[in-house]
Amino acid sequence: MRTRGERRGFRLIAFDGEQAVIAHVDFPRAHRVGKYGVDVDAIDRAAESALTPHRGIGLYLVDEIGKMECLSQRFVSRMRDLLSGRVMLVATVAKRGAGFIAEVKRREDCELWTLDRANRDAVAAEILAWLANR
Repeated sequence: MRTRGERRGFRLIAFDGEQAVIAHVDFPRAHRVGKYGVDVDAIDRAAESALTPHRGIGLYLVDEIGKMECLSQRFVSRMRDLLSGRVMLVATVAKRGAGFIAEVKRREDCELWTLDRANRDAVAAEILAWLANR
């Protein structure tokens, strides 16, 4: 979320169209990442709705497993369920971070790609090919 080019907050948008503001510079700072107050309850509700495994879903896309999201124990729990399940998961993971972020990166069953501006278009094709072979 930007105002006159300045980042003011972060909005979560699920594939079903549901939206929630999960962090903002004007939010109380009980839970904080950088200059942003984080609404952990909003992340909890989104995780419950969007990340609970459902029959018939073959692929989950998550952007991102980051510091804000990991303040929610419900998010972490739902992600662990997805990671240990049989459903395919493609997720972006913060470049730096301890706790659950580091845990995901250490998993032997995870394939990691490093994205940057130079390779992001090519890596998308690699991920699609990887998914097709699963």
